[in-house]
Amino acid sequence: TYFTLQGFSHLAALQVFLFVGILLMFLITMTGNFLIIIVATSSPTLHTPMYYFLKNLAFVEICFTLDIVPKMLVDLLLERKVISFSACALQLSLVILLITSECFLLGAMAYDRYMAICHPLHYAVRMNRRVCFHMVLTCWIAGIPLSVGLTSWLFSFPFCGSKEIEHFFCDIAPLLDLACSDTHLFKLLLFVATVVVILIPFALTAASYIQITHTILQMPSAEGRHKAFSTCAAHLVVVTLFYCTAGLVHLKPKSSPWASSRKLVALSYTVMTPMLNPIIYSLRNTEVKLALRKTFGRR
Repeated sequence: TYFTLQGFSHLAALQVFLFVGILLMFLITMTGNFLIIIVATSSPTLHTPMYYFLKNLAFVEICFTLDIVPKMLVDLLLERKVISFSACALQLSLVILLITSECFLLGAMAYDRYMAICHPLHYAVRMNRRVCFHMVLTCWIAGIPLSVGLTSWLFSFPFCGSKEIEHFFCDIAPLLDLACSDTHLFKLLLFVATVVVILIPFALTAASYIQITHTILQMPSAEGRHKAFSTCAAHLVVVTLFYCTAGLVHLKPKSSPWASSRKLVALSYTVMTPMLNPIIYSLRNTEVKLALRKTFGRR
């Protein structure tokens, strides 16, 4: 038994253009995030909490991209885009796990910047290696029960009709559209889970950056203010893009105008954000550029 993915069938004339564009973004995403992992691991100057979190974020982005984009690229070349129930369930469970991990990781990175800028004297003690390890471990583990629970419950519903998923990958909202039985309790739990996973970390991140901005404005050195602002502004851009688009997809009402734009909004957090992360965080960062030269200059 299988589902049919509609993908971008309504844009038949643009299939080749979409394939080339998404393939290019896929290659940039994989290269950039692998480079972050390599330099953050091999360069002693980058063995800091910020780059430890960034390295884990890069790994999440690689897994997330591999879960969705290769199948999407293949489907762009095929007239009939099908996926088995088991493959769809696996893809969905990984999507839930990785989105949850990324949301919590972005929150942990905001807390790291808050401690580094607002409480520099306590930073080394509060953000030691043991604390960072447990924070990252929690980010990864937190998504497991949610992933298993939501996927198992959703796939326990009977699916009726043509079993055509109006999306380019297996996501909760389009699968719910195909469910024949009463899904009100599931939707309530999904709403609560979305608030906990997306809105609460985003609110805490925003609160952290309000305090960070207040602290930065009190810095006497213009150079120090500029460096702190550039680091935090980059993080804030990625955080806002990811949280807002992921929140729109999972919190919008079914009758909302956003429903017709679901694929476009989903593209931003499945393709754009993983590509932008290494560019915004690292390729414009002097420390990373220097580490890249040292790492690959030795070979």
